[in-house]
This record gives sequence, C-alpha cells and structure tokens, in this order.
Amino acid sequence: MSGARAFVVAGAVVAVTLLVGPAAAVQATSATTFSGTPTVGALFFTSAVNFHFCTASVVESHNQSVIVTAAHCVRGGKAAGYEFAPAYHDGMAPLGMWRVVAAYGAPAWVKRTDVHDDFAFLRVAPRRINGKLVPLQAVTGGNRLGTAARAGQRITVAGYPLGFGGSPIHCRTRAFISGRFRGFHCDGFADGTSGSSWLAGSGKVRTIVGILGGLHQGGCTPRTSYSSALGRAAHRALHRAGHGEQGDDFPNPPNDGC
Repeated sequence: MSGARAFVVAGAVVAVTLLVGPAAAVQATSATTFSGTPTVGALFFTSAVNFHFCTASVVESHNQSVIVTAAHCVRGGKAAGYEFAPAYHDGMAPLGMWRVVAAYGAPAWVKRTDVHDDFAFLRVAPRRINGKLVPLQAVTGGNRLGTAARAGQRITVAGYPLGFGGSPIHCRTRAFISGRFRGFHCDGFADGTSGSSWLAGSGKVRTIVGILGGLHQGGCTPRTSYSSALGRAAHRALHRAGHGEQGDDFPNPPNDGC
C-alpha cells in the first residue's frame, strides 16, 4: 500500500510511505486486531517519537540480526537510525527497540526503483541484555525466507496500521497471482502495513512467501494487497545482510500510481 504524505516528526517534515491497495474483485475478509507476535514488529523513524510508519519482521540469517520490510519504506538513504519494535502493541515495546544500521536491496530497486523488487533487508545492532550483547533473533526467533507464494496458498499476514500506539492486525487468507505479482484479499491493510510478511505454514518457524509492497507499492485500497515475487534477488540481499556486508544507499520511491 502506498502513497507518500508528509508528517511533522520532532519538528521536521518527513515523507512517509503509506499503504493502500486496488479494489478487490471479490468480497474480502477483514483483518482483526491481536496482541502481536515476537517475529513481527513496527518500524519507527526514531524511538524519541512514538510514531510507526511501516511493518517489518525477523528473518533467519547468519548473524541473527536481519529484518525484512518493503523497499519503498526506506526513503533516501540507508535506514540507519530507524528502530524496530518486535511484538509492539498498545504503545509498548515488550522486546525492546532495535536500531537499524544498514539496508540491503535488489540492484533493480537500488538503481531504478523497479517495483518487481520492492523488498529491503535491514540489519539491526545487537542489544546489551544482562551484560551481554544479544542478537535480535535470539530474543524473537525468526522465519525462513522462501520464494513467491503459489496461487491458492494459505497465508497469514500481520501488520501495523500507521500511527501512534495501537495494536497490530492480522488476517488468514489465500494468495493469488496477478501478472508478475502476488496478491491477497483482506480488508484493513491500509497506511503503515507496507512491509508486512506473508507467512506460510505453521509452527514456531514459518516461511515468508511475500512482502507487502510491489504493485502500486502494495495496492490502492486496503482491501487488496500485493507483493513482488520473491526470488534469487531477495535471497542474495538477505545473504549480504546476514554476513554484514556494506549496505546500499536507497533512492526515494516513485509515486505509487494510484
């Protein structure tokens, strides 16, 4: 979901990527609020202001320090200084705030903002807990990065509507294919849910088969959402992030076209 609007954060005007998605051809189910899950969290420009603008989730990596979101959530830089709050709810960050230190994307996005590669892997710094430096994944667990969702595949999607405080939403639905993109119908995935992971399977570790973004930066209405088709470019970016290589300098995203 997308669209860019300006918000004043700590006295500065900040461009925020918003999420919306195209009208569904069929009646969509509706997302419901829930108390959150450790591997999914809200992204903040800074913990100094309790304003979250996108969603991210923890992905299994070599250094246990990587989250994934939409590339259009990273605006004009390396995302350094963003903060991630896993399991965030009701204005609380029960698992702490984790500072982003670098961002990694597909060359097609970094060079020309190709919407077919609208994903970004963000490396976060470890936190000192009980006197020891601890990586994010040791606290939250993580989900495996898979490949593009299959038509009809059952998925669960959780995200954070844009704003101050509040609770996450989630929806169980099925994926469909739209050209080179994947999509799902479920009402409620509006501003702020960009970057939400589409999780397949069950159990403690599930598989990420989509990242809310791509077509129209995720869609033009909250009823239908999209993802770029995950493939080799996503796995290469994750490898670089997981091994602490030099991050990318992200461009500002284009207009969503809605």
